[in-house]
Amino acid sequence: MTGPIAPVGEPAPDRRVLRVTGSARESFLQGLVTNDLKRLDHGLVYAAILSPQGKYLFDFLLVPQPDAILIDIAAPFADALARRLTMYRLRADVAIAPTDIPVTCGLGPAPQGSFADPRHPALGWRAYGRAAAGPATIDWDVIRVEHLIPETGIELIPDDTYILEAGFERLHGVDFRKGCYVGQEVTARMKHKTELRKGLATVAVTGAAPVGTEITADGKPAGVLFSQSGGRGIAWLRFDRAGGQMRAGGALLTLSEPALTATPQG
Repeated sequence: MTGPIAPVGEPAPDRRVLRVTGSARESFLQGLVTNDLKRLDHGLVYAAILSPQGKYLFDFLLVPQPDAILIDIAAPFADALARRLTMYRLRADVAIAPTDIPVTCGLGPAPQGSFADPRHPALGWRAYGRAAAGPATIDWDVIRVEHLIPETGIELIPDDTYILEAGFERLHGVDFRKGCYVGQEVTARMKHKTELRKGLATVAVTGAAPVGTEITADGKPAGVLFSQSGGRGIAWLRFDRAGGQMRAGGALLTLSEPALTATPQG
């Protein structure tokens, strides 16, 4: 007879945590990020900050704390995000500070005090404040590719990516009812007035090509190939050119399933 399955957790040294404090912390962030901070009552909130032109700048997880909101972000982008938040702070009663809080990511049953990753159940749980022991053993790229989950700095490119093309609605990273935030008008227009003709999709890959390799179809530009694992990859595609066989360097690609495009509303 076997006992209960133990959670599998590992350190995430590629993440940094910022702490936002002050009486105006929630209203301050509410006016900047793509998601609704009221969701912090239920756990982690996945969100982004956009440029005024509606393009992606940063994505992160917001973590509820009794007297603060933590921001769990990819380490190379932490300092730039802190500067951006400080720029917007003006006279608000808000303080933004770096921390040395460790991040642990894991699969299996979630330990006490951890939070489910809101992007997708396959991403498991995250915990803050207790360093995990042992080396990293989970192949997160396999999970990301299988479930079409973009990664900061790979599929998500500052000043280039549009979050709806990157699947933020499916990943619970945007709220269309929360009101204004930086870049909201462009995002709302893409949601309600246009059909998405470009975006991330899963492709079958025969061979391999470096991340960022241009994809062509019948000799015409059709997109860009990003993360790859187990004969599959994440690609940004022009959907009107992605119906047949495509190439990315020496690799052959086919769309794994019909691309999902947004239907205009209103």
